Amino acid sequence: MSPPAPSLHDKLNQLRQRFIEQLPVRLQQITAQWQQSRTSPEAEARLAPELHRFFHSLKGTGRSLGFERIAMLADQGETALNNPSVSAEVVELIFTQLAQEQQRLESLPGQQKALAALNSVEFSPAPAQTRSKRQRLIYLCDDEPDQVSQLLHHLRCFGHEVVHFEDTDTFFNAVITRRPDAIIMDVQFPLGHTAGTETLTSLNKLTGERLPSIVLSSHNDFHSRLSAVRAGCNGYFTKPVKPLDLMLAVDELTTPLDDEPLRVMVVDDEPEVAAYHALLLEAAGMVVQQVNHPAEALNALERFSPDLLLVDVYMPVCSGEELASIIRQQPEYVGLPIIYLSSETDSQKQLSAMTAGVEAFITKPVVPEELVSAVKLRAERLRLLRSLMTRDSMTGLYNHSSTTDLISKALAQGYRDNTQHAMAMIDIDHFKSVNDTHGHLAGDQVIITLARLLKTRLRMTDIIGRYGGEEFVILLKGVSDERASELIDTLRIDFEQVEFHAGGARFSCTFSAGVSSFPTQPSTESLRLSADQALYRAKHQGRNQVVTSKEQDDDGFPTAHP
Repeated sequence: MSPPAPSLHDKLNQLRQRFIEQLPVRLQQITAQWQQSRTSPEAEARLAPELHRFFHSLKGTGRSLGFERIAMLADQGETALNNPSVSAEVVELIFTQLAQEQQRLESLPGQQKALAALNSVEFSPAPAQTRSKRQRLIYLCDDEPDQVSQLLHHLRCFGHEVVHFEDTDTFFNAVITRRPDAIIMDVQFPLGHTAGTETLTSLNKLTGERLPSIVLSSHNDFHSRLSAVRAGCNGYFTKPVKPLDLMLAVDELTTPLDDEPLRVMVVDDEPEVAAYHALLLEAAGMVVQQVNHPAEALNALERFSPDLLLVDVYMPVCSGEELASIIRQQPEYVGLPIIYLSSETDSQKQLSAMTAGVEAFITKPVVPEELVSAVKLRAERLRLLRSLMTRDSMTGLYNHSSTTDLISKALAQGYRDNTQHAMAMIDIDHFKSVNDTHGHLAGDQVIITLARLLKTRLRMTDIIGRYGGEEFVILLKGVSDERASELIDTLRIDFEQVEFHAGGARFSCTFSAGVSSFPTQPSTESLRLSADQALYRAKHQGRNQVVTSKEQDDDGFPTAHP
């Protein structure tokens, strides 16, 4: 049995222990530099920046790791060096006091006392993530069979696992046993006119959380809706319910959070401080890369592709302000959020340091929750902006250019890994007729529904894009064209059974698809052209079908050329 993973406190104590162990050598080196600086004005001028940096760095590290006396003495040393009227004896006394504090920390009782005090610090646990899978578990509690059959069909078409209950007692026990991702609850049962919402209220009190739920009701009055809101319901539909509208509401309610953790790069020449801040962010569920020399930052940026940069202001060779300016000069990093970290408290110096276009200035020692909040807010904002630039506004799928770029990168990786992929081009049949007959809003609803069907039924690793108009492109990774054809055909069968509403009219739609294979087609363009020609064959043969490029090759239909 493997030992349990070290806790956050264990990791922090390891950092503090390392700091204590390294302190004697650092003090010995800086004391020697101080003594050397006293030998001549030239030596004093040459070594002054290093002495200032030592005290400033020790102050920040001491505060971050909780060694308050070390931080206080370092602060006194920094102040003394900045004041020409302070005698050398005062600085030497500070060195002596630092050495004494270091010896106290090295002793077992002193170490235990310091660490015991630090262990009282509380850290908030990382927030729980919703399911990362796209299939959701839905509980449907309704005793009207005609309504239920339609709802079950549409929800299952979109790949959800749906469990139906006809009475509130069985439903109540099921929720206690296995928590669903969402609940669809009728309000009225034989037990009472509000038995459904009463059951939800009881469950919310028992579980201590508000379960994601949508209410179905025969009433549309204010008080009925108010009771649903008070029961913690997220949506309210009056019967008869349009299955597609309800399905889209469930999809909105249960869409999982972006399960890709935020990526943060910490640039700090003090390894212990960088590790400390990394631990705090990792405890909040983020992925962190540490860089201890500014010169390594550009290569690390390219490799790691962070959502945010956390930079110490005072570093040797290159300050945080200079590093921010270097990064901002490169077009691909103009929008990258940068947060300064420093023990600097002078507001004028803080404002001056922010002229390079950084997002915020956080003073050491950081409050863990404030650091996590500041990083999360700014990194998520960048993610949102990136999403707006790379995704289609109507469907949320990748737009044409982003899809092409992602597919090209996936094919390049496929060459390195010697893996196969399949591309599917999908086009909604007779889409112009839908717009002409039922209006553009109905056409938009068809596009949105197919997009959501693709998102919920395909894997999160697959690339799904809106190629233009009513056309979609998919790259199914690690899948043969035969298997891809089977998957897309299953989606085709389910999509044609979805019922759309436009005014008083009801209608359904179908799609055709063409599938091609990589590395048989070795480039993005040849892969797309091959799939497109297979799609043309599917249309030519009567629509509402899937054709592979291999099938069109076998019967003499035109083939794609790289």
